[in-house]
Amino acid sequence: MERRPDLILANVQLPEGRRADITIHDGRVIHAGASTAAERRIDCTGFFILPAAVDMHVHMRGGIQSAKEDWESGSKSAIAGGVTVVVDQPNTIPPLTTPETFAARVKEAREHSSCSFAINSGVTPGTPIEAMWEAGTMAFGEIFFAPSSYGEALGKAEFSHALERIQALGGLATVHAEGIGSGKDTGLAAHDTLRSPEREQEAVIAVQSANRKGCRLHFCHLSAAESVDAAQGSVEVTPHHLFLSREMTGDADCRFKVNPPVRSERERTGLWERWNRIDVIASDHAPHTNEEKTLPFPDAPSGIPGVETMVPLLMAKVLEKQISLSDVIQKTSSAPAALIGIPPSGFAPGSRADFALYPRSVTRVNPDLLHSRCGWSPFEGFHAIFPRTVILGGSMAYHDGEFFRSTPVWYPGKGLSLHPH
Repeated sequence: MERRPDLILANVQLPEGRRADITIHDGRVIHAGASTAAERRIDCTGFFILPAAVDMHVHMRGGIQSAKEDWESGSKSAIAGGVTVVVDQPNTIPPLTTPETFAARVKEAREHSSCSFAINSGVTPGTPIEAMWEAGTMAFGEIFFAPSSYGEALGKAEFSHALERIQALGGLATVHAEGIGSGKDTGLAAHDTLRSPEREQEAVIAVQSANRKGCRLHFCHLSAAESVDAAQGSVEVTPHHLFLSREMTGDADCRFKVNPPVRSERERTGLWERWNRIDVIASDHAPHTNEEKTLPFPDAPSGIPGVETMVPLLMAKVLEKQISLSDVIQKTSSAPAALIGIPPSGFAPGSRADFALYPRSVTRVNPDLLHSRCGWSPFEGFHAIFPRTVILGGSMAYHDGEFFRSTPVWYPGKGLSLHPH
């Protein structure tokens, strides 16, 4: 006797408007239409149903930085925000620039993560790029064109050589494009000036001129309209550059300190005007402790937590009819999955069965209800819609504030399949 499907999401309103039941079995969608019976049935009437998000840019910390975040707390924060796949960045302590440190990071995530994950390789002058590809790195970078927290910048010649090696492998280079001027970093306005929009745009152009062999480029966290206009690769923008401006707070507020900087209100508006050019929304989730963020501005670290609030902030904009639901799905789920080459989540048969159910009512961001260990958010008080239920691999991973055991997976890059260990 054939086993019944694992789960039916009943009365799902699809992005094109029609309603269907989504039948799920063994972690995949097997049918969209009328349904019969399953082991579990969830009535989705009155909810937005989204393919769960893929956050291409997180820093899950851990190790000696565990007071800020670790895989256990960070992955729960992701799940509670409707994110079921994260891509961890390599500027950890120690940095992920050897196959040994990479393997240790994978092991740590496998043991403690509640969400599925991929991990990138760092790129320094001494990184064995080919060996990192064979070890299973998803992509390379973020590669730093200017230094940032725990990130070592490459010179132009080194950058060009690294891109040639990555291109030869068929890999994706993810780039932190900034330029840094001289002066004192005394507040948000000074931080914006030192790492100005003009220098960011110049860095984007310089990276492209260094890309002599045509490596695939993904520009991380572009923060200025002119940079988006100049980019000849996929473009990523963060919620903090879309939702925050330095005029919203005091000049010495280190909670808003991040690289690239939170810009002026004019720049923030300009980013929204490039909405159709933005390929991916990613959080650049980079938590630091409250204590670190209360240090004098020059001493405070750059970085903002955001994996749990990324989609909820956008969903409030959907309910307010300022952006479309299909755009949110494309920029947070479909496009990032395609860029890193993992199976997409979606409603069609064969799709990965990762979903998030969002109520059609707005609440406000309350840091006390978030799950990141850092315990604060610059989006406190902002309108948001948090998911009520999150499905990972066809199983319930989260419901009404409670987490459940599910089966997260590691998504290695294509180099591992070509050189299995």
